[in-house]
Amino acid sequence: MKKYILALDQGTTSSRSVIFDQDGNMISISKQEFGQIYPKPGWVEHDPLEILESQLNTIKEAVAKAGIDYSEIVSIGITNQRETVIVWDKDTGKPIHNAIVWQCRRTADICRDMKSSGMEEYIRNNTGLVIDAYFSATKLKWILDNVSGAREKALSGKLLFGPVDTWLLWNLTGGKCHMTDYTNASRTMMFNIKDIRWDKDILKELDIPLQMLPSVHPSSHIYGATRSDLFGVSIPIGGIAGDQQAALFGQTCFKEGEIKNTYGTGCFILMNTGRTPVISQNGLITTLCATDKEIQYALEGSIFSAGSVVKWLRDKLHLISSSEESEQFAKDVPDTNGVVFVPAFVGLGAPYWDMDARGTILGITEGVNAKHIVRAALESIAWQSVDVIRLMEKESNVKVPKLKTDGGASANDFLLQFQADVAHVTVERPLIREITALGAAYLAGLSAYVYDKQRICDSWKADAVFMPQRSRLETDLEYVRWKKGVSKAMGWC
Repeated sequence: MKKYILALDQGTTSSRSVIFDQDGNMISISKQEFGQIYPKPGWVEHDPLEILESQLNTIKEAVAKAGIDYSEIVSIGITNQRETVIVWDKDTGKPIHNAIVWQCRRTADICRDMKSSGMEEYIRNNTGLVIDAYFSATKLKWILDNVSGAREKALSGKLLFGPVDTWLLWNLTGGKCHMTDYTNASRTMMFNIKDIRWDKDILKELDIPLQMLPSVHPSSHIYGATRSDLFGVSIPIGGIAGDQQAALFGQTCFKEGEIKNTYGTGCFILMNTGRTPVISQNGLITTLCATDKEIQYALEGSIFSAGSVVKWLRDKLHLISSSEESEQFAKDVPDTNGVVFVPAFVGLGAPYWDMDARGTILGITEGVNAKHIVRAALESIAWQSVDVIRLMEKESNVKVPKLKTDGGASANDFLLQFQADVAHVTVERPLIREITALGAAYLAGLSAYVYDKQRICDSWKADAVFMPQRSRLETDLEYVRWKKGVSKAMGWC
């Protein structure tokens, strides 16, 4: 009997379910978008029940499309948007507030207070992160401080916290498993990545009860099994990883110095640094890799606005009718005609970490048209990535020769060629585009003894390769203009 792996890819704007066979081939996929909630400027929320419903709907559709039986699925892998916070009632299973999304900036003042109290160095050295509203800890504190009765219920053990993976796992197992993996825990700003445990000093500083946090396990691990009434059979859940670490695993970046960039809603660049954490002093963050055995660390540069820029051009400015059209618009003009677009819609992430930066379009003259602005928007994705790649090379002492790419915007050939040109690296795009889901499937398949690492490495194939075609002198002059644009966008609020 053939064996199949089901990967649940719960993202920022949609939920996906992807079925892979025992050879790593994608058999079927289902995707469902869900609502984005913006209560105030800079605030972003999701309905946790809608997330769950959309994920269950895609599971059923993916299985139906594949024409298989649930009994043929030997393991489920979960990958998810990281840093997003959900708190729910242990008895009723109902969320006490909407999920606060990783993009949300409502806790900027809490972060400033933490910095003022002298926590910055401790946070960096023990969690690998910087103090920023991006991470989960201050979001959880906000819920406990602002939802009536929340802190009292948490102290009495009646509330549970989790990233989105924990929420899905808890519901899939009928409330039997309150767990997360190392990668998701490492994004909370509450997890000590050296001692591999929740950090009690940070919890005390933020007044967060330990008992509401999930237990933490390796990414490839038998977490439990689905309740039998969901699918007619009970299916083991054998892998969990935050979306970017799942993508790093799916790209087979298992060795020190290997690097990938996911061009999704944001841009997320991860470099495997091996068994030793590299603690950045210049705006990168240190995180845990998804592994099946030993602990491995990665440097990460998190860019908040990437694919969301193209969506904004399509849905809000109506400059393009589809994301695909952005590529043709960019190719129709030789350059941006002097326009620099800094898409700091929710502040700037790595390496600037400016919560007060805002989106800026500079250099507009009467000769500028919609195509110049679209091209500048696509270039901004690549320039933000260059900021991170150059810093990674400096801090790791490793020259990056090759960048593996994935995510929705990686389908844009103009973007990837421009990225190769301005970063001066070879850019590779994999044959299987759903690389985040594939990483989750690999992790689940390893725990089910369906896959092994050597076989995974041998199966990776490139769909396209982009080589640098422009001189460093030419692109460095453009980079100076980009940096000038960033300086204008910073400190706006």
